[in-house]
Amino acid sequence: MGIYSLKTYDVLPDAVYAYSEIISGEMQMATTGRCYCGELKYEINGAPQWQAQCHCRECQYISGGGPNYFMIVAADDFGYTEGTPRQYTRDDISNPRTREFCGTCGTHMITRLPDRPAVVVKVGTLDDVSVYEGPQMAIFTCDMQPFHVIAEGVQSVDKLPQR
Repeated sequence: MGIYSLKTYDVLPDAVYAYSEIISGEMQMATTGRCYCGELKYEINGAPQWQAQCHCRECQYISGGGPNYFMIVAADDFGYTEGTPRQYTRDDISNPRTREFCGTCGTHMITRLPDRPAVVVKVGTLDDVSVYEGPQMAIFTCDMQPFHVIAEGVQSVDKLPQR
C-alpha cells in the first residue's frame, strides 16, 4: 500500500481510527479479500487508517480465543464484489456493532461501527496478508488472556487510547 502514510490516530467513543494522507500521485492497486469458502469477496480501494489487535472478550469469541487482528478502512473504500454477507447486531447492548460474515462457511469478514464512516476488516480475510504491516497498538488488554502475545515494541492500552 506504499502510496499512503499512517498519521496519528484519534479516538471516538466507540471506534478507533487514524487519518491517512496521500503522499504520492501514483495509482493504488486494490486490496482484495474473501471468506474461507470463496462465496464472499471484497475489494478495498484505499489505505488502512489504523492497524491494531484487540483483546476484548467480544473479539475473543469471534476469533476463536485469540486477539482479533484488524485494520480500519474508510467505509467508502470497502465493497463486496461477490456474494451477500449475513449480518448480526446484538440487541441487548447500547451502541452495538454489526458483524458481517459468510452465511455458508461462517467466516467473520468485517465489523460496521455505528454512526462511523469506517469498516473494521479482519486481517485473516485478506488475499495478501502482507498488506497488514502489524498492529500499531494492542487494545482492550484488560481482557487479555495469559496465552495472548503482544509483539515487542507494540504499545498497549487497557481499553481505548486517550484522545
